[in-house]
Amino acid sequence: MINCVSYPNQTRNYCIFDEKRVLAKKDLELLKNSLENPKSEDEIVEDLYVLNCMLDDGENGVAELYPTLSKYNNTKNPNIQTFLAGIYRKTKVPDAFGPLCVMLIQNAINPPKDCNFDPNEEIGGAILDYLA
Repeated sequence: MINCVSYPNQTRNYCIFDEKRVLAKKDLELLKNSLENPKSEDEIVEDLYVLNCMLDDGENGVAELYPTLSKYNNTKNPNIQTFLAGIYRKTKVPDAFGPLCVMLIQNAINPPKDCNFDPNEEIGGAILDYLA
């Protein structure tokens, strides 16, 4: 499998994606199918990034994917947590509030290791946006 994500490192606290692949994946049905049957964590992170970009571009149907996205609510992967929190922050799906709180609490109890960024910044920001 081709590595489709360049993960954060000591000098960069964000992921880098192949923008040609991202543009080719901007289809909600394609993303839903991919997230329901992912081949790797890279694919999940890339798909969530694409959904986040689609929200930035004004896509309205992303909130309808909550049942598919919710299967990742208990992930310990800080990259997946960060992108989920960003998506939930923008869609404000009511059912996502509880899982965001759980992510924050779990990360406080067991902080992510070997992580070059703090996923709790996005998770906490999403929670604050829900409360605003």
